[in-house]
Amino acid sequence: MTQVQFNNQLNEYSGSLQSFALNFTKDIEDANDLVQDTLLKAVTYYNKFKEGTNLKGWLFTIMRNTFINNYRRTIKTNAIITQSDDISSAHLYYSASKNTAERKFVLGDIHKALATLQPEYQVPFVKYFEGFKYHEIADELNIPIGTVKTRIHVARGILKKYLKTYATEMQQ
Repeated sequence: MTQVQFNNQLNEYSGSLQSFALNFTKDIEDANDLVQDTLLKAVTYYNKFKEGTNLKGWLFTIMRNTFINNYRRTIKTNAIITQSDDISSAHLYYSASKNTAERKFVLGDIHKALATLQPEYQVPFVKYFEGFKYHEIADELNIPIGTVKTRIHVARGILKKYLKTYATEMQQ
């Protein structure tokens, strides 16, 4: 079977794939994405298809496996996010960038929270948040690395309490 014949047969099965995908996803847009992923994989792995076998069954198997893998990936991602007690920079970025109006309030709250920190905690925390390494902060502030780590830890605790409402919103 040539690539052109293979592609023509794929087009014939696209309607069946669409209804099969709707059984999995229960959403038209997600079903369209799943069909597209399935067809892309079928075209990509055209050389793996053995002529004389059931093409429709092969496509449905690809779709089922794609759906299962995506579902597992989503479950793992959600489990990691919802189990996190820490307000990391990634979480703050996510909550601060949901929409522009909300972002102004969130960023304002973050700045207020940072302003509540005493300078000996605020400076190391901000530098660490900006990407400086512990030893770079210690060298710049002329304090031991252990002190830098402790101050950053204390600052996180204070900010975590101050920004607790955002942590609970992200877990919902």
